Amino acid sequence: MAGWSFSINNALKNLFRLVKAHDGINNKARLTRVVSDAFQLTKDRSVYYCPDFAIRFSSSAGPNFGNTVLSLSNLRKYDDRPFIVCLVTPESNYCLIANTTFLKKISHSSQSLRENNIRGSFNGSDIVREFEGISNTPANIGQLFDIHADIGFEGNLARLVEATNNVSPSGVKYDVSARAAPIILDAPKRALRFIASKDYSTLKAELDAQVSKFKTEILLGALIENVNVRGRVIEYLIAGEDEALRQQLVSGLKSRNKDIPQFKTENALGDYQRRFDSFDTETDVKTKIMILNSNPKAYNLDKMLEFLASDRSVFMFYFVGVDPGKIVNTVLVSMFQTMLLRSTILLKHWAGRNSRGVSQFEGRAINELIMNPESGIDVREAVKFLQRVIAL
Repeated sequence: MAGWSFSINNALKNLFRLVKAHDGINNKARLTRVVSDAFQLTKDRSVYYCPDFAIRFSSSAGPNFGNTVLSLSNLRKYDDRPFIVCLVTPESNYCLIANTTFLKKISHSSQSLRENNIRGSFNGSDIVREFEGISNTPANIGQLFDIHADIGFEGNLARLVEATNNVSPSGVKYDVSARAAPIILDAPKRALRFIASKDYSTLKAELDAQVSKFKTEILLGALIENVNVRGRVIEYLIAGEDEALRQQLVSGLKSRNKDIPQFKTENALGDYQRRFDSFDTETDVKTKIMILNSNPKAYNLDKMLEFLASDRSVFMFYFVGVDPGKIVNTVLVSMFQTMLLRSTILLKHWAGRNSRGVSQFEGRAINELIMNPESGIDVREAVKFLQRVIAL
């Protein structure tokens, strides 16, 4: 998926159409040749791939299968594109998406699996058949990959280690006390007061100034293919605190140096913290490549609740819309902005134990907000959302 091209949906539609047309072929080798020839796929042992997808063929007597599919280390190479498992049965062929987001655990030879030791393989039975109410079928695979893309391999690794080896979960589920609950539920009204204040304009102006200062580097950073690296680089240019690291990033981007400095961002709720006289704000900076389909990560639900338990807290999002060669617009909105709230996807079952889960935004809503900024909040709807999250 190099540069600005994005043909995943068309490629997948053609793939699924071809596989369906060969229902009843009942011959894994023959179907492999048909698909490989049609898409001019490259073979890497049991995996066939192209820039738009990777596919592994398997066979069984029926739609449920426990065969070993692939090692986790090999899946890592293809986890940046839809990884499809095509199951050939006597009557029908089935296609499932099997990127790391859609694996329950790692089954085979995985006792030594750790975050710094990628070991083991997954079986067909480890692939989820439904994810957060979305069935794992060809009609939904584009939507499912949009969810996976911004989580990526690294975002799934800790969860798979925990699920596979039953290790102690790293997260802590935030206990909402009787004192904290009303403060959390007042957060939408707090957000409205902040948006109506001069502090909102100050915060927006500070972030806009950083975008203007690093405009050239942001546009170069937008060309980075890896969605996670791209986001971290641009977000650090805008909101990072280590000026020496920022200048390293600037130098690397300007020289078109592919060796962008390795760095980890703090695993905090937001990227930019700002205290005002009456408000403590956390702002998460998000880049949206306008011509790409993507579902940006939103926030950890427990961290969000813990932050909002302060009566001064306001949680905002700053979206930077980028097209090839230009910055389209910047928008600063509350997490409760009506369109944003309605586009929030709760990934509650995906997370490990002792966690309410995480959330994402539907990319189409972000595009709409960037093109038509709107800061309105439906307080009643926002309170119901918070009540639902607290109850998880």
